[in-house]
Amino acid sequence: AMGLYDGTPSSADLAAQFGIPVVLIMDVRAMAQTAAAIAVGLRNYRSDFDMVGVIANYCGSNYHAKLVGDALPEDLPMFSALKRTEEVGLPERHLGLVQPNEQSRDLIESRLDAGADMLEEAGILSHIEQLEPVCFQPQRIAAPPSDALEGITVALAHDEAFSFAYAANIALLQDMGASICKFSPVHDDCIPQEADALWLPGGYPELHAKELSQNSSMLASLKQFHEDGKPILAECGGFLYCMDALVDLDGKSWSMAGLMLGTGTMKNKAG
Repeated sequence: AMGLYDGTPSSADLAAQFGIPVVLIMDVRAMAQTAAAIAVGLRNYRSDFDMVGVIANYCGSNYHAKLVGDALPEDLPMFSALKRTEEVGLPERHLGLVQPNEQSRDLIESRLDAGADMLEEAGILSHIEQLEPVCFQPQRIAAPPSDALEGITVALAHDEAFSFAYAANIALLQDMGASICKFSPVHDDCIPQEADALWLPGGYPELHAKELSQNSSMLASLKQFHEDGKPILAECGGFLYCMDALVDLDGKSWSMAGLMLGTGTMKNKAG
């Protein structure tokens, strides 16, 4: 998610559609009363949903929080102020967070515990508990045909380079009768022989471009799979893997599968 009004549907669209009250979490670094002006502007930009409060994030001090809170109108109160601290931050990289399997469990648990303590201290829950509950009506959604993919095996790339596959999508394929077999483009020699279709999800291939490029047997297997006319779904990082080459964050170019013309180039935080 980006900002309140970004994307289609945006967070504001969903709030309006389902009657969900919005609490604005706002980075207030390097501003005070201006933060209140921005919050009011965001609230007034549309009138089809309710913004009920503000959480001021990255407050430098209690006085900083007071300046922001005093500048907000009575009908848009500050629910709480969160102090600026590194104790709750999780390691980041371009396009997202460092994945849990790359970090120690103790680090993750300590940051989550610190975050829970900070939220309790800030008193956010007392405000949230006072909000009217959101009620969703039961929907009649037809179940997918259970035999639509019967007898089909989908090979799913799953390793340190490719891991952005939603569990719900995997479950849907299985509910439609497909079998899922996972494999590693980094470590394995070839696509599983039983595969009828291939799914290359997103991930961080640029961090493992050397290993992917040097796994020549896997690249040959992928090319043969493509030449055999079997379906391939490549998303984001998987799409980069299918191109001629991938330039990593150090500017070094690595040969990829060459199923499509073009070179993917990483550019720092821009991705």
